[in-house]
Amino acid sequence: MNRFVLAVSAISALGGMLFGYDIGVISGALLFLAHDFGLGPFLQGVVTSALLVGAAVGALAGGRLADRFGRRAVLITAAGVFVLGALGSAFAPETWTLVIARFVLGLAVGSASLVVPLYIAEMTPAANRGALVSLNQLMITIGILVSYLINSALAPAQAWRWMLGLAAIPAIALGIGMLLLPDTPRWFLSKNRPTDAESVLRKGRAPAEVGPELAEIGRVLETERGAVRGLSALRGPRVRPLLIVGVGLAIIQQITGINTIIYFAPSILRATGFGTSGAILSTVGVGVVNVLLTVVAIGLIDRIGRRPLALIGLAGMALSAALLGAVYLLPSLTGFGGYAAFVCIAAYVACYAVSLGPVVWLMISEIYPLRIRGSAMSVSTIALWLTNVLVALTFLSLFSAIGASATFWIYAGICLASWLFTYRLVPETKQRTLEQIEAELAS
Repeated sequence: MNRFVLAVSAISALGGMLFGYDIGVISGALLFLAHDFGLGPFLQGVVTSALLVGAAVGALAGGRLADRFGRRAVLITAAGVFVLGALGSAFAPETWTLVIARFVLGLAVGSASLVVPLYIAEMTPAANRGALVSLNQLMITIGILVSYLINSALAPAQAWRWMLGLAAIPAIALGIGMLLLPDTPRWFLSKNRPTDAESVLRKGRAPAEVGPELAEIGRVLETERGAVRGLSALRGPRVRPLLIVGVGLAIIQQITGINTIIYFAPSILRATGFGTSGAILSTVGVGVVNVLLTVVAIGLIDRIGRRPLALIGLAGMALSAALLGAVYLLPSLTGFGGYAAFVCIAAYVACYAVSLGPVVWLMISEIYPLRIRGSAMSVSTIALWLTNVLVALTFLSLFSAIGASATFWIYAGICLASWLFTYRLVPETKQRTLEQIEAELAS
């Protein structure tokens, strides 16, 4: 693994950090926003989910733009949109301006969430691809942790505008960094630019690997020449099983409830007796667990494999969610209940971080053929973000309507159903080149 490959992965993964910061920062800002703008549970859900709706739109456009103009161009554009959305959110004078700014921010989040893992997957060798694509997920968790730390530091001043606006700083770093990097060899070859493709491969591969990899990508492109591309190609019978797996995994990552914790952890903990500042501070511990277990996942994902990690994680998530629901049946143990809830939340996040967090983004960047990779990843990412919208809009209302115990038991049941889907349908892809994966899944 040479310096160029590491630099490419680290710089582009700043998009993951922005993704994590912008979805995590709302958890602390929302407590003060609700007071300043007079927001009830539904409008709190609208403010939270505006970014997610924008992300679905950004994912829809991002895949096609990445196929047409290149992965690098999309990430540079996304960096600019990140800056505009962050500053627009920070200076919003009332609720609906904030909603619009969060939607604009979501456009960048959605396109980056799709293109960053795609860019890293196409730039890195097969032996290290799992760990390096998972670096994006690590940066997402670091972004979430940074947002929690900033929320905690600014909570005494109730400075929610600073919380939202500080995202502009890493966005500027992403834009400058991507200006210094090339596009991927696979994209260059798809645009009949073999010299550029070879130049990029020579920077990131051993000399003996360049020729065979160029030839392998060329063979795949030749077999796909004249084939239907883009969204129209997704209706083909050979693609349909891959879409079932990719879209299914994307939905599972969100419908199992991870973002109920990311967005609403302070609200969940406050319901067990924590004060506002204590609840926000406790989320820092959750963020640390998220980062540390993602590091563990990066070390395991190319050894144990994607599928075993997903199955282990889903089982742990189901158990943690069930126990969290049981904690809310202990009203006479208010103090103990708060700490028990924190332990259950931390365990749930740990199981997610070591499994679905990195596995899903990695696999949807691996399983699709090159000619439709951008469009198919768009569909998977749209499904992910729309499921995320559903979770964000319904959680607080569900929490209020049927109670915490029933809510988390529902999520435990969803985790079990997701385990069955993964066991029956999800393949293993470790230690294979993208072209080998394509050939094996097609057969």
